[in-house]
Amino acid sequence: MTDTSAILAHLTAEQDETAGLEHGIKADEWERLVTRLERKPNLVELGIYSVMWSEHCSYKSSRRHLSKFPTKNDRVIQGPGENAGVIDIGDGQAAIFKMESHNHPSYIEPYQGAATGVGGILRDVFTMGARPIALVNALRFGSPDHPKTRSLVSGVVAGIGGYGNCVGVPTVAGETQFDEGYDGNILVNAMAVGLADQDKIFYARGATPGNPIFYVGSKTGRDGIHGATMASAEFSEGDEEKRPTVQVGDPFTEKLLIEACLELMATDAIQAIQDMGAAGLTSSSVEMAASGGENGEGIGVVMDLDKVPQREEGMTAYEIMLSESQERMLMVLYPDKIDVAKAVFDKYDLSAEVIGHTTDTGHLVLTQFGETVCYIPVAPLAEDAPNYDRPWNEPPKRAAFDVTKYDAPSDHGETLLKLMSCPDMASKRWIWEQYDRHVMGDTVDSSQSQGDAAIVRIHDTNKALAICSDCNPHYVAADPFEGGKAVVAEAYRNLSAVGATPIAITDNLNFGNPEKPNTMGYIVKAIEGMAEACRDLDFPVVSGNVSLYNETDGKAIPPTPVVGGVGLIEDLTKVATLKGAQEGDVAFLIGADGNELGASLYARTILGLKGEALGTSPTVDLTETVRISTAVRKLIKDGAVRAVHDVSDGGVACTLTEMALASGVGVEIYGPDSGHAGYLFGEDQNRFVIAVDAADEEVTHQKLKDLGLPYTYIGKFKGDVIEFALVGAERQSISLAKLREAHEGWLPTYMNSVD
Repeated sequence: MTDTSAILAHLTAEQDETAGLEHGIKADEWERLVTRLERKPNLVELGIYSVMWSEHCSYKSSRRHLSKFPTKNDRVIQGPGENAGVIDIGDGQAAIFKMESHNHPSYIEPYQGAATGVGGILRDVFTMGARPIALVNALRFGSPDHPKTRSLVSGVVAGIGGYGNCVGVPTVAGETQFDEGYDGNILVNAMAVGLADQDKIFYARGATPGNPIFYVGSKTGRDGIHGATMASAEFSEGDEEKRPTVQVGDPFTEKLLIEACLELMATDAIQAIQDMGAAGLTSSSVEMAASGGENGEGIGVVMDLDKVPQREEGMTAYEIMLSESQERMLMVLYPDKIDVAKAVFDKYDLSAEVIGHTTDTGHLVLTQFGETVCYIPVAPLAEDAPNYDRPWNEPPKRAAFDVTKYDAPSDHGETLLKLMSCPDMASKRWIWEQYDRHVMGDTVDSSQSQGDAAIVRIHDTNKALAICSDCNPHYVAADPFEGGKAVVAEAYRNLSAVGATPIAITDNLNFGNPEKPNTMGYIVKAIEGMAEACRDLDFPVVSGNVSLYNETDGKAIPPTPVVGGVGLIEDLTKVATLKGAQEGDVAFLIGADGNELGASLYARTILGLKGEALGTSPTVDLTETVRISTAVRKLIKDGAVRAVHDVSDGGVACTLTEMALASGVGVEIYGPDSGHAGYLFGEDQNRFVIAVDAADEEVTHQKLKDLGLPYTYIGKFKGDVIEFALVGAERQSISLAKLREAHEGWLPTYMNSVD
């Protein structure tokens, strides 16, 4: 028999500063907490404060800097502050999307960490009334030589595929990089995109007093307790003992939850709705209360935790409120709709219970065993959370990379082979073939196999969304301001490369410990660079996530601000991908000739340089980004090109090779013998390669001149080799078959090898 009096005494015992420290509440925060509460908290209240004031939930180190982002344009319906961002895509429809991290959990328990990352981001989207149509993942792993990397790759990829495939949402885009900087702290960033009618969008805000609070989905267990707190702390070697804080996902329940929620949303039963994500029942109830009221002034919440569906015996209020069990939602219903809601969730065999009601008190009140175990004001938990102006140091300026110090490679073919088969550049087919990319039947192109951005049809229309994920952490490490600009500009170009008009981005800012001024300097300058690009490109941030404390034993990850971009294709007959070049087609480089090798793939892989020796990153002229990208979209719309590819890692040589591999036709590369590698492998920004029917060569020359674009006649698609036909140099070549074998063979060979 449960000794309820002993449990209640434990839960309601007054806590001291030492207990606060054990919960991640530092001395200054403890003083703030006690001052706001006007007393010391009990155990339940301390647990609630600890998760709501954690970095993961409160953004206490980044909030003031995130305000620098532009968040609106003519198409933005909802910016940051809700479960996901919402944009207008015409015809009364909206695209709803967000990106979030599941970094720490995925390192501790790769399969479940990655799987529940997918499940969580899906809930952020369908919570708002959208049917999810696409998933994206951005993955960073440690060095292939690290003893844990292979098992982490295997577990994470299996988790993403296992959840996404079972729930029936296609994984259409993503990126995978390897770097020793992620050896002790991998990154798993998941993005979801959904579609909704603009007049049927649901929000967490808007709940009013006197309405029932409805719990739906899976029952609550002890998995994931302190997950938000764990995600707000550094690692140390041996942190695998934190495995109990990783949630366990059930994609089949998630699928039922999607259908049940969308069915209920078709009625008039829901006043407000919130996913139970990080901090579970705590964050969902507090966030709905904080944003409630007719004018957003906040409301109160009373919940009887004995009514919360539980799958484990003897759970305490502390455990129930901090559990991060998956596949759960919290709703505020209209009083006369309880039976309607229950009937819908009974149909799908999901737990559904009224566990409380909203009030006008502005307090969070929790009871268990008939006794009050929590009585705290909502406001200090939400908007009154710490908002630090962390001290930061200006990141050191690196010297410009002097390309003339290094001779051109003696064998361009072998150089190209090394680049195309290095871990970052090698094909990730082994990964994306494990994902269902075509379920739902609307995936026109997935970026994994076809290039710069995925193309997903808007069901039963001739329109589509273009979706991409981008970040070059080497640029950000070299110059966080320019690198931040480059991340956003790359997403803008990738969407433009398939013919889409870029609309907005979501982001996932992955950095180390913000309490270290040097790390905070990279955070500040990267955000400022990204914000400048968003303003100049009219490409606002509508949602996102900040993941800090990505450190192991004091060593931070490379600064990795990931961008997920979404654009609109008005006519699916007017698109382009990197696949499509045909025998005899000519290639034009739009943009400047290559010269910049700072922080480049070539400098890292061929020259073997690291750190300061890599020099600074390429610069980005944002006016040129708009001008050249707009022109490329016009060429695609006019049907003037057969294939398009943005120039990025590895420069024009790798860009042309990727187009050749995708099309199955070799290419002859023209240009000057510059005496260094910049022309072929430089990563100068704002460049595209287009493939054009040879019959249209002169017309294309004239079009490019009329558009006022810098351009170069750079090659011809022919045969089955990559041939370097540089002026004044001996011709060199390498077969497409050899390149394909190396490019597609590296990852499966690596994953199938035994240490």
